[in-house]
Amino acid sequence: MTLQDQPKVYDVCIVGSGAGGGMAAYMLTQAGADVVLLEAGGPWNNFSDSAMLTWPFNTPKRGAGTKERPFGEFDACIGGWEIEGEPYTVAPGSTFGWWRARMVGGRTNHWGRISLRFGPKDFRRKSLDGLGDDWPIGYDDLAPYYDRVDDLIGIFGSAEGLPNEPDGHFMPAPRPRCYELLVKQACDNLKVTCIPARLSILTQPLGDRPACHYCGQCNRGCGVNANFSSTNVLIPPAMATGKLTMITNAMAREVTVGADGLCDGVTYVDKTTNTDQQVRARVVVLAASACESARLLLNSKSSHFPHGLANSSGVVGKYLTDTTGTDVAGFIPRLENGIPHNEDGVGGGHLYSPWWLDNRKLDFPRGYHIEIWGGRGQPSYGFMGGIQNYPEFGGYGKALKDSYRRLYGTTIGFSGRGEMIPNADSYCEIDPETTDQWGIPVLRFHWKWSDYEYRQVKHMQETFRALIDDMGGEVFSPMPTKEQGYGIATGGQIIHELGCVRMGNDPGSSVVNANCQAHDVKNLFVADGGPFVSQADKNPTWTILALSMRTSEYIAAQRRQGAL
Repeated sequence: MTLQDQPKVYDVCIVGSGAGGGMAAYMLTQAGADVVLLEAGGPWNNFSDSAMLTWPFNTPKRGAGTKERPFGEFDACIGGWEIEGEPYTVAPGSTFGWWRARMVGGRTNHWGRISLRFGPKDFRRKSLDGLGDDWPIGYDDLAPYYDRVDDLIGIFGSAEGLPNEPDGHFMPAPRPRCYELLVKQACDNLKVTCIPARLSILTQPLGDRPACHYCGQCNRGCGVNANFSSTNVLIPPAMATGKLTMITNAMAREVTVGADGLCDGVTYVDKTTNTDQQVRARVVVLAASACESARLLLNSKSSHFPHGLANSSGVVGKYLTDTTGTDVAGFIPRLENGIPHNEDGVGGGHLYSPWWLDNRKLDFPRGYHIEIWGGRGQPSYGFMGGIQNYPEFGGYGKALKDSYRRLYGTTIGFSGRGEMIPNADSYCEIDPETTDQWGIPVLRFHWKWSDYEYRQVKHMQETFRALIDDMGGEVFSPMPTKEQGYGIATGGQIIHELGCVRMGNDPGSSVVNANCQAHDVKNLFVADGGPFVSQADKNPTWTILALSMRTSEYIAAQRRQGAL
C-alpha cells in the first residue's frame, strides 16, 4: 500500500451531532482539530426544512402525528419510540420506551428549550441524604462553562438568587401572559415559588441571529434561528472552520482498538449503500445519547475488552435514569368568554416553578419543578385538559361554535418534572438474540420506579390540583390511585434518560473520570448524558452542553501537550 492509499487518520471522531456532539464539534474545530462527525440520521436545516409557518389545514394529515414524528406532522425531530428496522427490547416485567432521533442535530431539533443549570446541591446529593452517589465534580467546576454556554447560545431568564437554582447570563424574559398571571397569583397564595422561565430562545439579537418573533412554533425548528438547536447554532460555525467532515446516515457499529488497547477509529454502516465503512481517528468522542453510547461500548468487544469497551467495571449500561413526570389540566371558569387578544409568546411557558420545599419534611427525598401551559395560543393548548367533557360543551352548528368561543383558552395545565434516584434495577444491556436491520445487537431495557418516585408524583398531582382549585377551577379527571402509580409517566416517556456511562473517581464503580475520559482507554471520551451520576430536578441539556464544552477543552489541552 502506498502512502496515498492509506486511509486518512482524523484527530477526533465524534459519534452523534446533538447537544453534546455539536458542542464537541464546535469546540474542537475552533481549537484546530481535524474532526469527523458520524450522524446516524440524515441532513436537516432549520432554514430550508422547517414547517414553522405552515397551517395544519393546508396539509393532508392536518398536523397529525406519524410514526417518525409522533409529536405532530410538523415536528422538527425525525425519530420516535419506534423506528423501522431499529428495534429494542424490554425485559419481562418492565415498561420502558426509548426515544431516538435520526437527523443532524438530534433531539435539539425538538425539545422545550428549558435550559436549567444544575445547582450546587445536585452534585452532592449522597452527602446530603445518603442516596445514590456524589459527582466527582461540583458546581464550581461547571459554572464557568455554564456562563460560556449562556453567552454562546443565548438564554432568557431573571436573577432570583435561589440557592440551588443558579442564575445565569440572561436576556430579558418575556412578560407573563394572561393565564400565567392567574397561575402566579395561585402560586403566591399557596407559597409555591414561581419565577420567569429560563429558555434558550433569544429575546434580543445575538450575532447574526434575530430575536424571537413569538410565532410559538419552536418544536417545528426555527426558520429564523432565534432558538437553540445544535443544527443551526453549533454545527455551522464548526463547518466554517474547514476542519469538520460530517458523514450523515452513518450508523455506528463498533469503536475499534489497536494492538496497544487504544481506540483507533469507528466502524459504521453507510445506510444509503448498506455497506460497512470505517473512519480512523486518534481520539473518539461518543455523543450518541446515553443509551446509544452504552450500546456502542457494549458492542465494541475485543481481546482487550471482552465485556465491552471501557467496561472493566461492569458499569456500562447501569444506573439508567429518566425524569419523573405527570400532568394535570383544569378548566378555569374565570377565563370563559375571554376577550380575543394576542397571547403569542415563545414556544413554551413564560413562567415556571422550581422546587420550593424541604424534602426532610416530606415522604420522598428529591424534588421536582413545575412547567405551566395553557391559554389562547396553539389549538392543542386551547382544548386540552378534558374541556370536551365539560357538561355544557358541544352541540352542532352555532351551538358548537359558541362553545368554542366561550371555552377557548380556559384550560390551564401543569407538568411535573422530578428527580429519580438511580437504582440497580434500572439499566440496559445487549439483547443476546435480537439485532437491528444491519445485524447490530440491540439494547434490552430493565426498568423500575421506586417508592420515592411514586410518592413524589403523588405530591405533584396533589399540588397541581390545589393550584387549580385556588384559581376556582375544576379538574375533570379523578386523582390517580396508588395502583395507577399516581399517574407517573412510563420510563423513557419524558425523554431525559441519563447515566449508563457514569463518571467517578473510582475505576471500579464508574466508566469515565471527572473529565469524561474513560478510565480504561485514555483516548476515549463521552460527551452526552451518559456520564451523569444523578438526574436532578432540572432538564439536562444545559449540563450536557457545559460538560461537553469542558471535556472538549480538556481534549484540546491534552493534544497540545502530546498526551493524546
